[in-house]
Amino acid sequence: MNNLTEIVRIAFSSLFANKLRSTLTMLGIIVGIFSIISISTIISMMETSIEDGVSALGKNTFQIQKWPIVQMSSAERQRLLRNRRDIELEEFYALKESLGDNVKSIGAEMWNFGKVIKYKSEETNPNVQVCGMTPEAFPNNSWAVENGREFNYRDVHRYERVIVLGVDIADKLFPYEDPIDKEVRVDGNKLRVIGVLEKQGEFFGQSQDNFCLMPITTFQGFYGKRNRSVNITVMSYSKEDYEEVIQLSEGKFRIARGVPATEPNDFTIRTNEAVLRQISDITSGFRVGSIVIAAIALLAAGIGIMNIMLVSVTERTREIGIRKSIGARRSNILVQFLVESITLCLSGGFVGIFLGVAAGNFAGSLLEATAVVPIDWIIIGVLLCVFIGLTFGTYPAYKASNLDPIEALRYE
Repeated sequence: MNNLTEIVRIAFSSLFANKLRSTLTMLGIIVGIFSIISISTIISMMETSIEDGVSALGKNTFQIQKWPIVQMSSAERQRLLRNRRDIELEEFYALKESLGDNVKSIGAEMWNFGKVIKYKSEETNPNVQVCGMTPEAFPNNSWAVENGREFNYRDVHRYERVIVLGVDIADKLFPYEDPIDKEVRVDGNKLRVIGVLEKQGEFFGQSQDNFCLMPITTFQGFYGKRNRSVNITVMSYSKEDYEEVIQLSEGKFRIARGVPATEPNDFTIRTNEAVLRQISDITSGFRVGSIVIAAIALLAAGIGIMNIMLVSVTERTREIGIRKSIGARRSNILVQFLVESITLCLSGGFVGIFLGVAAGNFAGSLLEATAVVPIDWIIIGVLLCVFIGLTFGTYPAYKASNLDPIEALRYE
């Protein structure tokens, strides 16, 4: 153990004796590791923020909708999608009845965008999302009312003109008073505020509280049914029966829609997992690109390290001869030069990791993404440094350990 400690000490002394050369040699490693870590940090930040955003659906919940999560570019695919029928509210009720107690909750939603909500002289920007829904959509989307109450099926069946506001809208229209039981206007229609939702937070710097909810029948009374498709959210009882409920719902909905057995679904089942898989497929391309760039930089850095280590062997030939003449074994010399090579790589790697995490988080913060430290890629970066040190340091170390001590002592 003491012998190994001494070898490591000598290796570090040699590196510090040539600070400029060691620093220049580390630059290639710094650039390569910086490329990997910075891109991976940005991607991890985006994935974390996107995961938080797409997880708006409640736990063990999926959604049946007309449109796919990501539009395809294929002309045939687009033709098929254009021919898809809207999902009707009656189909939702048919599915709800057929599923019965097999699901914990099933709700319906319809959306309209770019609306203005008014109260007296106050009004919002024209970017409010308006949702018409059944009461089950509250738990299915993890929406909870902080002030007031949710609407219920009595409100739905009676086409009640009631509304639940997101926090942003409530703060904008009612900065100094309680919004409950006040009347707001949506497209000229009066609605009574019965609740304010809990704060949802932000997604990539965009507020998730700029929306309002009303009974789906009231929504249809305002905006009609034509060219408006219903989204159906379904919650299973547990994670264990989640996949089973998806398959059951798919089969039942095909029957409700009258889809022939030989035809594909004319609807899409959206799960948080499916969205995240598609996002991962997109970001993987960026990650591969960063790895290719980093690999080129690391290869150049490895060649540079081998060159510097060979120069070091030549410069220290007499020193090696002296050490061998007083009892140093070949393995001692081999380990010493390998430690120097690995130390060079790790020193550059740690600098690259630090700069990469800092730069990645700074770039991600400009997108209002959640800060992360990509531990898995940091470990990969460290292992890469060790691998490069071993790979490109082996030949110089082998050459140094095999020097003849007599010839080495004669070297000038």
